[in-house]
Amino acid sequence: MPSSTNRPTPDLRPATITVTGGRPAHEPDAPLNHPITMASTYVATGDLEYGRYGNPTWAAFEEVLGSLEGGRALAYASGMAAVTTVLDLVGQGGSVVAPRHSYSGTVMVLADLEARGRLRSRLVDIADTEAVVAAMKDDEDCALLWIESPTNPALELADIPALADAAHELGIRVVVDNTFATPLLQQPLSLGADIVVHSATKYLAGHSDVQLGALVTSDDEVLDALKSRRDLVGAVPGPFETWLALRGLRTLHVRLDRAQANAAELARRLGEHPAVEEVRYPGWGGIVAAVLAGGAEPADRLGRGVRLWVHATSLGGVESTLERRRRWKAEAQTIPEGLVRLSVGIEDVEDLWADLEQALDGAALARQTGR
Repeated sequence: MPSSTNRPTPDLRPATITVTGGRPAHEPDAPLNHPITMASTYVATGDLEYGRYGNPTWAAFEEVLGSLEGGRALAYASGMAAVTTVLDLVGQGGSVVAPRHSYSGTVMVLADLEARGRLRSRLVDIADTEAVVAAMKDDEDCALLWIESPTNPALELADIPALADAAHELGIRVVVDNTFATPLLQQPLSLGADIVVHSATKYLAGHSDVQLGALVTSDDEVLDALKSRRDLVGAVPGPFETWLALRGLRTLHVRLDRAQANAAELARRLGEHPAVEEVRYPGWGGIVAAVLAGGAEPADRLGRGVRLWVHATSLGGVESTLERRRRWKAEAQTIPEGLVRLSVGIEDVEDLWADLEQALDGAALARQTGR
């Protein structure tokens, strides 16, 4: 598709790419940002032809994300649309090795496909490299290794380079869900992944007002296959949603810096609170998991007791949210009942802690008194 985009030079740093990428050429009277293109039909004989095949608004977003990840990106209607598109690449009867602790939507679609005889899945501890490699070797039909790192919500880390090397030796394709880390903290393609998945609903868009997904690859053959599936199935994003996601992406670096600083401090303080049994934090990123002593009831009380934090299931927005993950039936049974996933936002850390502390104190008191 012809583009008037002002493409960033390769030596620009990621924070600069988020701001400068995907913009129109610097010409007199040109807008600084691409306008939203609301079109289902284009004049014939060009590169677009029809609304399912492309849109200038998508192209701008895809250019920025592709530059950040070191590949070429495709936007989708949601993160799950991106996930299911990748799984469509697995042939009939093939199998997928995936983390036992993964985004519940991914686990649910794997279970659905397996129940319908489309593929088989094997859930493993992704942090145990030897066990993952063994699982791939034991299954001659394994076609795909799915990695989350950090995992959702357990925050385990995978050795992506080692797993990618082992998978490729076996002829297995490697996919990494990079939603938690974002391309500012981790670029899986440079670590050996073949495809990167994003729920752009989360950190990339960053304002809890967009549903969008994305895939990134540096393999032209894979890109063509993914785009063909998007075109055929129609899992395409709306132009307005994509424009909003690009607008959010412009500030990813400053939002993530603040959220990460807040998360590190809150993880430290949570670890010192008597109501908290365990804190899981990989040392970077904006997600913290706290396991409350006493299990589900104190964790539920925490959700009811906060005033500034929002009890909600999504993550990656400017506002801080939390939830007990085992309240969802689809969550892995190996996740502790009292585990609360905290998506730390960009508010003042002292206000965030004051609200958490009073809610934790209340939950602890209720547990002690039996009320």
